[in-house]
Amino acid sequence: MSLIHRLDARAADFDAALTRLLAYDASQDEAIETAVRDILHDVQTRGDAAILDYTARFDHVRADRLDALEIPRADWLAALDGLPADQRAALEAAADRVRRYHEHQRAETWTYTEPDGTMLGQQVTPLDRVGLYVPGGKAAYPSSVLMNAIPAKVAGVPELIMVTPTPGGTRNPMVLAAAALGGVDRVFAIGGAQAVGGLAYGTATLPAVDKITGPGNAYVAAAKRRVFGTVGIDMIAGPSEILIVADGSTPADWLAIDLFSQAEHD
Repeated sequence: MSLIHRLDARAADFDAALTRLLAYDASQDEAIETAVRDILHDVQTRGDAAILDYTARFDHVRADRLDALEIPRADWLAALDGLPADQRAALEAAADRVRRYHEHQRAETWTYTEPDGTMLGQQVTPLDRVGLYVPGGKAAYPSSVLMNAIPAKVAGVPELIMVTPTPGGTRNPMVLAAAALGGVDRVFAIGGAQAVGGLAYGTATLPAVDKITGPGNAYVAAAKRRVFGTVGIDMIAGPSEILIVADGSTPADWLAIDLFSQAEHD
């Protein structure tokens, strides 16, 4: 049985088939919201202990203290040094391009005085501390590190805390290398709604941030939605969608790569 749904707009049952394909069960969303609500409340109440419990439960990583889950900077630098030359060159080229773009985008403080002496203007002040969520489960995204960390540093944010899950204790070297190149200040091996809650509310070990950026799965998205207001967020990332229009002249491997780029998303 094919895993690809083939729809033909000329078919008599096209509308019904499309409706069936697009239908979803809202009860799954409700279950996620309930789970996230409970996790966030637990983190807000028990702090470090709650994050440690959920990390052991979901990522199978056990630690006695939350600071034991902080990944030392030496490990990021070792990951960067250990990359194959072509991967390091690609990562450095990406970092440089992201940095150059956002340097053009940077807003500046400016003022002017009207004839009556009134001074008007715009004061641009960077946030004190920003949290960056980086997926580390089914797929890991060094690009997310660069595209969130570098703009923050260009804007002048003095402290950037990255959280990324390490299921089974497995760390992604490209993600850590990107943290080294992107100017991240601290990295914790935690993820999920519990990491979002820790960044939003702060714990004895994990400092509270002013804003949380970066994509994640449905639980992470629901957690960001719930903590918005306590902290700022970039957006609620939904499921990725892609439409490919091919006229028959496009190389098949290009189409496959475009499909793969979306298939990795949760």
